[in-house]
Amino acid sequence: MAISTLSKFTVPLASSDSASNQGLLMPKLQYRFRLTLENFGVSTPTTELTKQVVDVTRPTVGFEQMTLDVYNSKVYLAGKHSWEPITINLREDVNNNVQKLVGEQLQKQFDFYEQSSAASGQDYKFVTRIEILDGGNGANQPVVLETFELYGCYVENANYNQLSYSANDPVTVTLAVRYDNAIQSPQGTGIGTNVGRSTGSLVTGGGA
Repeated sequence: MAISTLSKFTVPLASSDSASNQGLLMPKLQYRFRLTLENFGVSTPTTELTKQVVDVTRPTVGFEQMTLDVYNSKVYLAGKHSWEPITINLREDVNNNVQKLVGEQLQKQFDFYEQSSAASGQDYKFVTRIEILDGGNGANQPVVLETFELYGCYVENANYNQLSYSANDPVTVTLAVRYDNAIQSPQGTGIGTNVGRSTGSLVTGGGA
């Protein structure tokens, strides 16, 4: 009897949407994630970067506003979209693996010694993959619950942060990563999945 009451620990739903076992599902947890960078830098593998990630921001997308002046009113439509840069914080290791890979990536984007630029984005752009995991490890392999794949990435800003005699923290480097597009997988779980659109309705939301 006591266990059955756990299904009551949630928001009450309408009778048509309700069920006897409507309890809360396990949430995704912020600390169960994995970040990988594909074609980042020159050295391989880039797994040391994955191991030294402190935190990462998830993608943010926004739409420019289009305003249509129509007689006595205004109508607002979604214009061009843009993705905001994500931020990756990395610990620097004593073997300089992180520093080396970050430096290689920056050199691919711009040769600081020769003062020459890359010929095209294909010469330096990389893929960022942010996966949310279920917590499995070792013999129990983790299940990927969600993946954000960011395409056309480059390092917009690399901040090597500060050193301090009074601090007891690891040395870190913070990367701001700009990208062209982002897709969620598996298909059917979010951005990038084809959805039907109604046609023939007025842009104001009215219909016949």
